[in-house]
Amino acid sequence: MYRKITEYLKQWKVDPHRKPLILQGARQVGKTYSILEFGRTQYEDVAYFNFESNPKLAETFAESISPSYLLPILSHIAGKTIVKEKTLVIFDEVQLCERALTSLKYFYEDAPEYHIIVAGSLLGVAVNRAQFSFPVGKVDMKTMYPMDMEEFMLARGEEVLVKRIRECFATDQPMPSILHDAAMQMYRQYLIVGGMPECVRQFVETGDYILVRHTQDMILASYLNDMSKYNTLNEIKKTRLAYDNITVQLSKKNTRFQYKLIKKGGRASEFENAIEWLCLSGIVSQVYKVDQVKKPLENYRDIDAFKIYISDLGLLCAKKDLLANDILYMVEELNDFKGGMMENYVQVQLCMNGYKTYYWESERGAEIDFVIQREGKLIPIEVKAADNTKAKSLKIYMDKYKPAYAIKLTAKNFGYEDGKKQVPLYAAFCI
Repeated sequence: MYRKITEYLKQWKVDPHRKPLILQGARQVGKTYSILEFGRTQYEDVAYFNFESNPKLAETFAESISPSYLLPILSHIAGKTIVKEKTLVIFDEVQLCERALTSLKYFYEDAPEYHIIVAGSLLGVAVNRAQFSFPVGKVDMKTMYPMDMEEFMLARGEEVLVKRIRECFATDQPMPSILHDAAMQMYRQYLIVGGMPECVRQFVETGDYILVRHTQDMILASYLNDMSKYNTLNEIKKTRLAYDNITVQLSKKNTRFQYKLIKKGGRASEFENAIEWLCLSGIVSQVYKVDQVKKPLENYRDIDAFKIYISDLGLLCAKKDLLANDILYMVEELNDFKGGMMENYVQVQLCMNGYKTYYWESERGAEIDFVIQREGKLIPIEVKAADNTKAKSLKIYMDKYKPAYAIKLTAKNFGYEDGKKQVPLYAAFCI
């Protein structure tokens, strides 16, 4: 299955200023598969080292982290000679070996001709909580996410449809209604399946939502296991409580995160470390409110007002134990959850495209779901789950800030009217 990360890796390989690359992201998003496939197709050989399946590896780094010392030993362990420029060296689950991470500094300074990629599922947590000597300025870093809507459609063999969607997004011309309906159906399938590569592969091969749900449940179980394995004892329960409560809060009319909804009397001081752990692990993302829409947006964020979204739509639906048919037909019983689910979907697509997202609220309660900086302009994005797409909040925002244009994501076809670019939900990946 095609992954967009491949294009980034190809550019990294030929970059004259290339540094060792740290690829981070949540478990099961496809990091290991992507870099192994990249190594197989772009290099003469791959030397792969996994610190989880081979704990003795760490002993090698305990003795010395000089490349001249490590390379002969790593060649021996791999059973092949590591050749500069021609062998891709991969350190997997590197969060389990602090000194392997530190060694990247010396590979960059003393042996830059060797190509090294390291991957880890909980690198953000490990680096933040442990006393790691992080190789600041000596590495390239990239975060990998689950498959986005475009990658999902390509996995389904819909290259022509993807091309048509991109053309309509660029020109604001409506899609032929039969193609629009087909894309909306695929969008609803994506809500159920999500972007975890194993789930997408199973769905493409079998079309079996029950099999996909079983895999999602296994991934959720591995996340809970990580919360116990890579967390302090007194934080484990709080982290699990916070994670379980996120989907509950997405069902509220106001999706702003409230500590008191985790437990009665809950406060920031009690749960902020748990929220930080979830964000650093890559399994949730945090969107802050901005008091004013000015550049740079980060300067105007309200640190006490934020929303939290799950990093994968399929896992969100699995956590809520939603039935596939209920989502495919968007039954009325889901009305309370639809808004939060659509917001979560859009946040995931925007994150994958590299946007730092914020939301805005007026003093009288008008709210814009997302504000992003796109092509140098601050652009509001309104998400509407229902067919009724009147957006009073968007009008209030546009009157106040007069943006170059606004984006309205709905179930309706492409169009442009009164400075509002109307985009179907399935085309969020184009933004």
